[in-house]
Amino acid sequence: MVECPGRRVAPRQQFRGTALEESVDLHLDDHTEDGLTVVDVEGEIDVYTAPKLRELIIELVNKGNFHLVVNMERVEFLDSTGLGVLVGGLKRVRAHEGSLQLVCTQERILKIFRITGLTKVFPIHNSVEEAKEYAKQQK
Repeated sequence: MVECPGRRVAPRQQFRGTALEESVDLHLDDHTEDGLTVVDVEGEIDVYTAPKLRELIIELVNKGNFHLVVNMERVEFLDSTGLGVLVGGLKRVRAHEGSLQLVCTQERILKIFRITGLTKVFPIHNSVEEAKEYAKQQK
């Protein structure tokens, strides 16, 4: 395990050239602002790293954090496994009458949400501040 601010993340091994190298592809941190739990995600959300995000969301929900904002501004890659984790997280918080919002302005990531129709499922914002304002209006 590799220590990261706020979370422990397992290293993923990759082949580069002829040597096997370890690299950490996902950094997670969370904090609470104005009654919302913000999950800052940096790196790649893929089949290898998505379980760490799933574990964090489960942990937060189990602790009673039902209103989540996943800040994806520093996400470089998102695959179907990552989408599944986000949808699963949404189901978990909705079971407690909660919410899961996304912050993302990167066109390559937004395109994935548009193609899959998930822009109709997730509120997607340009900033954490915008997500907080949206949450206030929903109360």
